[in-house]
Amino acid sequence: MRNLKQSLVCLLLVLMSLISNSQNVVKDWQMVVSNNDVWNYFVGTSEPASNWYLPNFDASGWSSGSGGFGYGDGDDNTVIPATSSVYLQKTFTITDTSVIAFLILHADYDDAFVAYLNGTELARSNIGVAGIRPSYNALASDFMEAKLYAGGQPDEFIFNKSEFKPVLKNGVNTLAIQVHNFNAASSDLSSNFFLSLGISDNSKNYRTVPSWFQTPDLGGTLPKMVITTQNNATIQNEPKITAHMGIINNGKKMLNKISDPYTDYDGAIGIEIRGASSQDFPKKNYSLETRLLNGDNNNVSLFGMPVENDWILHGPYSDKSLLRNVLAYHMGKSTGRYTPRTQLCELYINDNYEGVYMFTEKLKRDSNRVDIAKLKSVDVTGEELTGGYLFQIDRDDQSTELDGWYTNTWPRKFVAYADPAYDELVPVQREYLKEFYTGFEDAMELSSYQTNYGYYVDQNSWVDYFLITEIGKHIDAYKLSFYMHKKKSTNGGKIHFGPLWDFNLGFGNFDFACSPDPDGWSYEFQGTCDNSHPFWIKKLTEIPTVSDAIHCRWNQLREGPLHTDSLMQFIDNKILEMGDAPTRNFERWDILGEYIWPNDYYGDTYEEEVSFLKAWLRDRLGWMDDNMLGKCVVTSVGSLVEESSSIGLYPNPAADHVFIEIDFPQIQGTQVEIRNILGVTLLKNTFESDVQRMDVSSLPSGLYNVCIIQNNEVLGNKSLSIY
Repeated sequence: MRNLKQSLVCLLLVLMSLISNSQNVVKDWQMVVSNNDVWNYFVGTSEPASNWYLPNFDASGWSSGSGGFGYGDGDDNTVIPATSSVYLQKTFTITDTSVIAFLILHADYDDAFVAYLNGTELARSNIGVAGIRPSYNALASDFMEAKLYAGGQPDEFIFNKSEFKPVLKNGVNTLAIQVHNFNAASSDLSSNFFLSLGISDNSKNYRTVPSWFQTPDLGGTLPKMVITTQNNATIQNEPKITAHMGIINNGKKMLNKISDPYTDYDGAIGIEIRGASSQDFPKKNYSLETRLLNGDNNNVSLFGMPVENDWILHGPYSDKSLLRNVLAYHMGKSTGRYTPRTQLCELYINDNYEGVYMFTEKLKRDSNRVDIAKLKSVDVTGEELTGGYLFQIDRDDQSTELDGWYTNTWPRKFVAYADPAYDELVPVQREYLKEFYTGFEDAMELSSYQTNYGYYVDQNSWVDYFLITEIGKHIDAYKLSFYMHKKKSTNGGKIHFGPLWDFNLGFGNFDFACSPDPDGWSYEFQGTCDNSHPFWIKKLTEIPTVSDAIHCRWNQLREGPLHTDSLMQFIDNKILEMGDAPTRNFERWDILGEYIWPNDYYGDTYEEEVSFLKAWLRDRLGWMDDNMLGKCVVTSVGSLVEESSSIGLYPNPAADHVFIEIDFPQIQGTQVEIRNILGVTLLKNTFESDVQRMDVSSLPSGLYNVCIIQNNEVLGNKSLSIY
């Protein structure tokens, strides 16, 4: 019974997703009417028959020729005499209207037109009043020049299903158009029209769209970020330049169009290019800060993220799934530790479309980011000196030691002050952090390192950092963008690992030094294929108490947020959220099917890129299941609490709601509590049947514990991830 109900719940979720996909997502654009087709036409020297625009009109008595129609000035296939107007009619056949999500009429004309579909006015421009057909000798309201012949884009008229459904039909349809000149003595007239269909399935019943066709902005659930620099200045590596930013974000599951008014933000920013090797890509990454008009910091909440002023725009380029960092940060958040919050969006800079970006938080000290003490310049002795440091192992781009120091151990690593930066620290603070970290490395070189390590580092933070890093198996693991932070002695005083950062070259997306395949540990790269890791990575990981803790934590996370189905669903949700934005992205950056450093795999389509990511991730999770370090033995109440197999959570991760299914003998009086990682109950409900639906939309993203309780006793629990 349990399996049946579980299957029904999962089936319902799948059906809802399929229905949503079929209604909103265009898989392909195909052309059904072209300007080059043979059309029937009538030169407007007199009024045509009154029913000329209706589908039952017989146009066989008209002339016929290939469009467009005009005076032979370079964009006409059929030359006609000078006239005030010309009337066109074209029939076409529709196979299945149910799979047509959108219809587009492209009009390249000089100077005005009215178009009718099966007798209903479809679009008009530059003449008369809607609903009233212009007479044959009516003239355009203004001069309008055609655009295609000069390399421009024709005018675009987009119709959704609700707009064309009453008119378009299966079988033969009629497109009728009247084109009017601005002046009867004008030297030119143009009439090139195209009808294209947005198809929601994989059928191929029509023709390929023209080469100039650009996937339209139909509106999608991804927010739009619009940045305009002062005087259209080019954004540089540094310093930040002044710009204006507007965000269009109409709400969860609402459509956003570039023409919509700004919602989340409408104000000043400073912006610069960021990154190291990624700066060589044409699609740039940016660092920005929200500002007041006078240039001061403007602390704001964007996309529901906590108030701040420093932000990052990451533009996936070599990562053609567009999702590797989003996925990695989601997994990091699932452990309950701070990982940068993310929001996929589409970016426009100075009216140029730049593609799909990940908007995220800059790593810095903040109560809602890296929650450590705010170290001040006067904190130079005692307790105040011991914490509030965010630092990282990375490359030394300046080839100096001004922003960090080199370790004394081999291989020598560069440790950089991140926040506070070098010039924000006084000498005694710089020296304190350097000496503490050096003390940790010295301890790891002693024969007693298996007992001494705990004085310097927080074991549990290493366990979580290690597991997510290993799932991604990125080539830069443990050697670049490797962040750590140190808390004050009253808060343990230890080094904590993280936040996670930069998985662009993870999940099988590299082709040098070491194997990108989903088997093998990246922490074992040291000494085999890449001698760039700090020496202590392998030693710390293989301490028996550490490797056993890794195994136990793995078991726990795999039952919930890191379950294969949970991660596949997260990817599917992001694909659904993006809609047709990836199509626009890869029209802007035409790199599908091409090698972009350092791709190991490159698919011909976006679907192939996503399929590769999902297949690689499945194999990686399975390999880690089979080869997990250490062993997990529950020895006391204080040890890891085993999750209950008698509890089902669907979906997991969840966004708005979760179905909780229990398999216990007694239902009456059974309660469910959703608790945060500190054990505080945030939501509570009582079971009336063995399946309970709970609204979790009020809970922030993170990891929670679902507890089933009878008579004040916890019968079982399971991890729930909310995004």
